[in-house]
Amino acid sequence: MLRFIDHTKMGRSQLGWLDSHFHFSFAEYHNPKNIRFGVLRVLNDDIIQAQTGFDTHPHRDMEILTYVVQGAVSHKDSMGNAHALKRGQVQYMSAGTGVFHSEHNLQEKDELRLMQIWILPDQRGYEPNYGDYQFALEDRVNKWMPIATGYGNKGSDAPIKIHQDINAYATILSAGKNIDFKVSDSRQAYLVCLEGAAKIGDISLNTRDALEIVQEDVTITTDDGCHLLIIEMAYDDAYYTT
Repeated sequence: MLRFIDHTKMGRSQLGWLDSHFHFSFAEYHNPKNIRFGVLRVLNDDIIQAQTGFDTHPHRDMEILTYVVQGAVSHKDSMGNAHALKRGQVQYMSAGTGVFHSEHNLQEKDELRLMQIWILPDQRGYEPNYGDYQFALEDRVNKWMPIATGYGNKGSDAPIKIHQDINAYATILSAGKNIDFKVSDSRQAYLVCLEGAAKIGDISLNTRDALEIVQEDVTITTDDGCHLLIIEMAYDDAYYTT
């Protein structure tokens, strides 16, 4: 099963310093029929203006990935971490029993665009943890680059480990290229077109559009090039019956 998600119909928040598209219910956007996709609870496409950002605030019991699409993000947290990441790089945080952090765009004039991804952990009460990985952009050109996986997932090359059975990948497809992604009968995946445009059969994805993929293999093509992010996870039949 494939289900197209049109970015123009997503939840929105426009605060001046922050412009967000919400893939799922978040903040002032609440849709009881759009709370999550399996264990994927939050996916926010945020544009943050220069010299602004999210001041220090708390989280707990959530696995959080941040994928930088453009610009640079500066992170600080109550565990003593202070790092800056740029385009194509990823940070992760297991909020666990509780952590405070801030995320800012300290650039003088350039916007920061990032994907904020929250994944429900497999249990509560983990010890908080932070890390980041400076992936090279060329490592995802015309192939799926593994980003994150669950601690118990054997055989994955993803350097980031989180407390949930997921696999996250990114690719930058060159013009005229195609790539396959297999989703078994017991799995589902959420695909986001970060930049450019792509096609899956007769479905067209433009920048910020998404696609739910359930128990189905897909082939993705592009005429002019695209930048894609996909999060694959166990099939959750409760999601489709509520």
